[in-house]
Amino acid sequence: MALKTVTDADFDEAVLKSEKPVLVDFWAEWCGPCRMIAPSLEAIAAEHDEIEIVKLNIDQNPATAAKYGVMSIPTLNVYQGGEVVKTIVGAKPKAAIVRDLADFLDEDSQG
Repeated sequence: MALKTVTDADFDEAVLKSEKPVLVDFWAEWCGPCRMIAPSLEAIAAEHDEIEIVKLNIDQNPATAAKYGVMSIPTLNVYQGGEVVKTIVGAKPKAAIVRDLADFLDEDSQG
């Protein structure tokens, strides 16, 4: 399952106004570590419907990346209520990402 893509144009609507937490994967086509974590993020999205996971290509959407001070990628920001509530920088194994997201995932669906 491919993750939904957001852009500078629809970021406010898709992310900031979302009812549930949204993890935004700030990535770029040329970023090897970004491509490495993509399957993990897709798996987490498939396993956990209590958080939405979307991708934002920083080359095509530089305004949003700049607004949130994204300096290195991959950067994963979790937005809740229009605010950044968690930031994860760098490629990590799926289990580590799930651990980092524990506050946003239902405990009975982790594993």
